Amino acid sequence: RNIMTSIADYYAGKNVLITGATGFMGKVLVEKLLHSCPDVRALYILVRPKANQSMQERVKDMVKCKLFDNLRETSPDFHQKLIPISSELMQPGLGLSLKDEDKLSACIHVIFHCAATIRFDEPLNLALRMQQLEAFIHISTAYANCDRHRIEEVIYPPPVDPSKLISSLEWMDDGMVDDLTPRLLGKRPNTYTYTKALAECVVQQYSSKLNIAIVRPSIVVASWQEPFPGWIDNLNGPSGILVAAGKGLLRTMRADNHAVADIIPVDVVINLTITAGWYTAMNRPTSALVYNCTTGGLNPVCWGEIEYHVMATFERAPLEKVFRRPNAHFTSSHLANQYWILVSHKIPGVMYDLYLRLSGQKPQIMRIFNKLHKAAGLLEYFSNQEWEWSSDNADMLMNQLSAEDQQIFKFNVRQLNWPEYLENYCIGTKKYVLNEDLADIPVAKQHLRKLRNICYTFNMLLLILVWYIFIAPSQLAHDFWSYVVSFCLKPLSYFDSSSILPN
Repeated sequence: RNIMTSIADYYAGKNVLITGATGFMGKVLVEKLLHSCPDVRALYILVRPKANQSMQERVKDMVKCKLFDNLRETSPDFHQKLIPISSELMQPGLGLSLKDEDKLSACIHVIFHCAATIRFDEPLNLALRMQQLEAFIHISTAYANCDRHRIEEVIYPPPVDPSKLISSLEWMDDGMVDDLTPRLLGKRPNTYTYTKALAECVVQQYSSKLNIAIVRPSIVVASWQEPFPGWIDNLNGPSGILVAAGKGLLRTMRADNHAVADIIPVDVVINLTITAGWYTAMNRPTSALVYNCTTGGLNPVCWGEIEYHVMATFERAPLEKVFRRPNAHFTSSHLANQYWILVSHKIPGVMYDLYLRLSGQKPQIMRIFNKLHKAAGLLEYFSNQEWEWSSDNADMLMNQLSAEDQQIFKFNVRQLNWPEYLENYCIGTKKYVLNEDLADIPVAKQHLRKLRNICYTFNMLLLILVWYIFIAPSQLAHDFWSYVVSFCLKPLSYFDSSSILPN
């Protein structure tokens, strides 16, 4: 392979523009660039001001996150390289002022477009006006073409003409859009995957004028190694399911235990994204390169394995104040899932809410269960089937790196140890999302033991109740029960008789 400038050396002195910088992936991208490319000149981040919070305050709150702890130790003044730019992605021209647009046009070298927006061409039109731009990296999703079983690293024809669709949406009211949406989606599960497919096609149209790459991550979850193993800051997607299972709320979910769960650690995605920016700028490909950032074809893990390791971890390191003993199971059967939702979710939820009402408290469990069912329903499409993704471009990209950069910007998922990673993921939700102290695990275990004893006691009382209601009044049932008990106790008679035999 050709010897090229290292990634850190390339980004030295560069000005980088990031959309979606305050989101989950955007924050990790900001931290990684500042930490591993310390000589980067500045990171310009598009921020939407809120009614009660300026963009400067939003950025200040963002960098208080534990994500930046390591960076604070090595570079206490890192925040000085963060330059917030007021922007509204849904507005024409991204809502930029003329002054800010001129500033960006004059100095930006690399764009990382992480935000999701239906104004597909606005970031690209801005990129065309940038005088020093060397690379435009667009973050898509591996499920943009989920209506196909095998997905290559190519841009597929759009389901509709993006420009015509946008023009149509501008004069339609909400009711018309709602009626049209199911017909537009076809086999796709939601508007997110649909609009990502359209965005890829728009990006491709600019590939003759810009140096473009597209990164397609699958389901992005907690970090593998950086900045900390298991770092996560939200309950979106699988993370919310994990916490609900750990709290004892979730007892059932529709998922094929044998299907591959294509989840990808966030730091893997960001390392590949930064590397794609470096390669695109250094080599200037004649067409947009697509990088599928997935695990299923390289180091697969099934939903059944995830269930096992998650439950095992929450037994060793339980969450605090759990509702019930964690005991979640996946099933591919819709009928079985609905049965267990009724028995394990709805009936206990109604009973507990009734108790809360009678004690003068606000009922909340059924509301939580309804949110949980909605979240699980959104994941069902992805947890009951699997896809095949090619990874030739991602492998090529890895081979372009020096041995040192392969370690600094690691995205080789073949080295991922799933049991270890899933344990860190579960503990990460406990530490970073729920803000629970690991020193309190013994107390959480004690609470779990109490719940287990309560469960055993309740089951015993239920068995006694069934005995008195159904078995005791019936002579036939009584005789059958006596036969079963005597059969089970028969082996013990050997020990009784052998104890009186002379030696």
